[in-house]
Amino acid sequence: MRLRTPLALLGAALLVLVGPPLLKTGGGSDSGTHIPGLRFMVPNTPGGGYDITARTAAKNAEDAGLARSIEVFNLPGAGGTVGLTRLVSEHGNGRLAMTMGLGVVGAVRSNHAPKTLADTTPIARLTEEQDVVVVAEDSPYRTIDELIDAWRQDPGKLPVGGGSSPGGPDHLAPMLMAQAAGIEPRQVNYIPFDGGGELLASILGNKVAFGVSGVGEYLDQIRAGELRLLAVTGPERVAGLDAPTLLEAGYDVNFTNWRGVVAPPGLSEEERERLTLLIEKLHDSPEWRTSMEQNGWDDAFLSGDEFGAFLEEQDQRVVSVLKELGL
Repeated sequence: MRLRTPLALLGAALLVLVGPPLLKTGGGSDSGTHIPGLRFMVPNTPGGGYDITARTAAKNAEDAGLARSIEVFNLPGAGGTVGLTRLVSEHGNGRLAMTMGLGVVGAVRSNHAPKTLADTTPIARLTEEQDVVVVAEDSPYRTIDELIDAWRQDPGKLPVGGGSSPGGPDHLAPMLMAQAAGIEPRQVNYIPFDGGGELLASILGNKVAFGVSGVGEYLDQIRAGELRLLAVTGPERVAGLDAPTLLEAGYDVNFTNWRGVVAPPGLSEEERERLTLLIEKLHDSPEWRTSMEQNGWDDAFLSGDEFGAFLEEQDQRVVSVLKELGL
């Protein structure tokens, strides 16, 4: 994470495929990566960040000749921990993997989940992306300053929606915003949704005053004018979008989310290597590079044991930041 405040330490760090692939090199050999019947689980609802990245990756892998007949399925619930529990129960299943990210790290803590990411086989971190602060097109708030001025007056009356459980990125970003604006985080009326897809309807229906979610989840609605983008949470503006960073607007927040892939525990070394190689080949493909650019995702590749160490670090930082926020 690249946050410039102690709290922001959590954001800066701050996917991906599935299916029964037959991996091939350019010459047509399977190079030891053929995984019959591989499936990829998305632990939130359709339209959320994990769902978009998984389906994008599946198409990219097929277009790049890395896989075929890829399947993606959704198993939402409890901020991703229902899917996590299912994944861990599939001990030794080398044909299953799951998209996840900071949201699952936070949900494990906030839901006191019986299984944690330490119970999984880490495969790779792939992307990092900024969160966006958005309102409906008919919202009275036209700038980030107008929104925060109203928020300061009565934090409890301006509900903010996010696509993650407490402790996840869409919760932590507005809490850091609140703190930077002089609002007590415990006064914030945060309403969690199980992914950005569920959140979108509440923003468009003005059931929340504003929403916070990943940039890639709402690009289409922003460009179509259905959502008004007020600010982005990372260190730089997002190319092609007309909105300041929170730092530019005078709020000391620099926060990014990340996403990656984990697999069940108990895999053989060969099974783990095959899954990792599949993700590496996807990461190196021009198709994936194009999709990252189109979705506003930054490259954040980290695999194997290094990714495992990163997951442990993220868990501790979630705990630290929640304590610092008094949550």
